[in-house]
Amino acid sequence: MEMEYRRLGSAGVKVSVLSFGSWVTFGKQMNTDAALECMAAAYEAGVNFFDNAEVYAGGQAETIMGEALDRMGWPRHSYLVSTKFFWAYTMDRTPGTRSIAST
Repeated sequence: MEMEYRRLGSAGVKVSVLSFGSWVTFGKQMNTDAALECMAAAYEAGVNFFDNAEVYAGGQAETIMGEALDRMGWPRHSYLVSTKFFWAYTMDRTPGTRSIAST
């Protein structure tokens, strides 16, 4: 079965109908090498949409995904990374009081 793709909004960016997320896996459960292996398998299956957020694993998920992407050397135009930054966690892991909309 081939991966399906859809256009994202008026920008027309083509994204896979399935995304690869790092929420409960990166960090304590999965290091960069394991993440690289999983992301490569997803990419080979046609996934080009990778999801993250600043709060996943206290920020480690974004770092791990970034390291894995850097090591894979995929052409930058061949994938999309989304993230969320509403929570604005501080270094002491307490939720921030401001969202990007209020800055």
